[in-house]
Amino acid sequence: MDLSSFGAPSINTVTISFARHGERLPCVDIFVCTADPQSEPPSLVISTILSLMAYDYPAKKLSVYLSDDGGSVFTFYAMWEATSFAKYWIPFCKRYNIEPRSPAAYFSESDELQEPCNPKEWSFIKHMYDEMTERIDSAIMSGKIPEQIKANHKGFCEWNLEINSKDHQSIIEILVDGKDQNAVDNEGNVLPTLMYMAREKRPQHHHNFKAGAMNALIRVSSVISNSPIIMNVDCDMYSNNKDTIRDSLCFFLDEEMGHKIGFVQYPQNYNNITKNNIYGNSIQAFKKVEMGGLDSVGGPPYIGTGCFHRREILCGMIFTKDYKVNWNGGVKDKIQENIVCNIEEKAKSLTTCAYEHDTPWGNEIGIKYGCPVEDVITGLAIHCRGWESVYNNPIRPAFLGLAPSTLSQTLLQTKRWSEGNFTIFLSKYCPLMFGHGKIKLRHQMGYCIYALWAPNSLATLYYVTIPSLTLLKGSPLFPEITSPWITPFVFVFCVTNLYNLYEALSCGDTLNGWWNVQRMWMVKRITSYLFGFIDTLWKLLGLSHMTFAVSSKVSDEHVSKRYEQEIMEFGSSTPEYVIIATIALLNLVCLVGGLCQIMKGSWNVFLNGFSPQLIICGMLVILNIPFYEAMFLRKDKGRMPFSVTLASAGFLVLPFLVEIMIPIV
Repeated sequence: MDLSSFGAPSINTVTISFARHGERLPCVDIFVCTADPQSEPPSLVISTILSLMAYDYPAKKLSVYLSDDGGSVFTFYAMWEATSFAKYWIPFCKRYNIEPRSPAAYFSESDELQEPCNPKEWSFIKHMYDEMTERIDSAIMSGKIPEQIKANHKGFCEWNLEINSKDHQSIIEILVDGKDQNAVDNEGNVLPTLMYMAREKRPQHHHNFKAGAMNALIRVSSVISNSPIIMNVDCDMYSNNKDTIRDSLCFFLDEEMGHKIGFVQYPQNYNNITKNNIYGNSIQAFKKVEMGGLDSVGGPPYIGTGCFHRREILCGMIFTKDYKVNWNGGVKDKIQENIVCNIEEKAKSLTTCAYEHDTPWGNEIGIKYGCPVEDVITGLAIHCRGWESVYNNPIRPAFLGLAPSTLSQTLLQTKRWSEGNFTIFLSKYCPLMFGHGKIKLRHQMGYCIYALWAPNSLATLYYVTIPSLTLLKGSPLFPEITSPWITPFVFVFCVTNLYNLYEALSCGDTLNGWWNVQRMWMVKRITSYLFGFIDTLWKLLGLSHMTFAVSSKVSDEHVSKRYEQEIMEFGSSTPEYVIIATIALLNLVCLVGGLCQIMKGSWNVFLNGFSPQLIICGMLVILNIPFYEAMFLRKDKGRMPFSVTLASAGFLVLPFLVEIMIPIV
């Protein structure tokens, strides 16, 4: 997409500006967050870390920080192993210009040697990587780190039997000091700074989830590297494009518009999406149409990963016309007065539980607190302070991650998104009020599209139930098919679906993929959005508290195989599945009942009055075919549990029994 058409600087213009800076290129701090070593395995985390350390950018200007909210010694051990492997991996990547630079992704894509790599070197690096991952996995399976390894780094002394993920002191360890002349790879080149952080956690203190981790990283990095640009990615979103930093800085360094840009946002792309997008996680239209379109009104929202920020704006700076950029911060080769141990101790003091008490952190400074989608509300506040953002969606994706590979993971993720966005809409940060007079009305409406996902569940529930029920009862809901009043209904139905289909196909989806997306939009609205809507109201009434669930990035072998075969995964009893099964059975019963009435009565009269309802009910039944298969035909472990089918049948029969009993009473 041509960003210049939306007010963003063109690539040609910004490339010239970029070239002028030469050695004065700004330093960049890269933040990676992980929270659970079970859902986010250490081997996955370090592959992301290694891909970020290998950027085609001066290593002395790069600092990579990992926030481990799980406080896991195994994640620290994996990081320690990665420092040794990086000495060989980074020069290997740069020598042969390979991509992607995540070793896990690279070796999974290239089981055989790829030119122009040297065969012996390729085999050596792959063998080294396999041995490293085997050591990490063995340590995790055995539940302990070998004693001889613990003796190799003082950081292992931080862990003892009393430490757990919810109760531990601050742990700050600089694994690679980019200012140390001895921190070099096997070719003598400087390595990027690499740091591990586990902020203090105590049961009596609320830690504010990912937002708290990000704010701790902002403070810690300020005493270690203090780079003027901060990039953050999720631990499963590895770098897929070696030039991403250079491309992003082009926008900041643009001499005409760069001073206005607060952050550059990249889309979330996934490398495990099936051909036909079985769970609708690809969201191609959102990435290629909606996000790019927001460039014309002030820029896209901050989506929490794959984003480059100015450090100053994350610290609360308000945009002014006379704003001047200082790119001199964070230069690594300047003389350091403090030794590493003193820096680590100072950094620890910035990550204690009590540090933020009675401070502006989480409100006026840093990432916002109090919302499940802290990223969106933070981006809105940045826009309201006068800054603009830019959306960059290059041909080669900048980042690739793992999409949810089961239905339950997908629904968990979308529930958090819908709940968080609706929470924003009902708070003081509602785009229509908080943004009034600060950002354009169209920009406010762009935010509101996502803020109103949750209440949209009510309209969708009506759509999937009432037309079908009235068809069964013989009550017409729409004008007769021969009436001119049917025209607007037919027009909206046809145009909406045809345009939606055109948009999906033009964005790269298949026809089956588009159909799967329609199914998943329906499923998400009647489950995730509905529960998000209810939970938000519960929180407003003080009946529940905010939680943050981490989506698992791993699945067992059988689940993964079914996902690759595009077979929907159920396998557990959840309220969401009961709703899905109940709606599916309701539409099937109503369609059969409607067709029976057609066979008994007058075809012409019935079809004239009930064709729209019959079409809607029929389409819903076709959408629900995978659910019928899961309930009645499938025998694998991923089928719909019998208890869910039984409960759904009970919920379906109940209203009919009530209707029968009412006349008797």
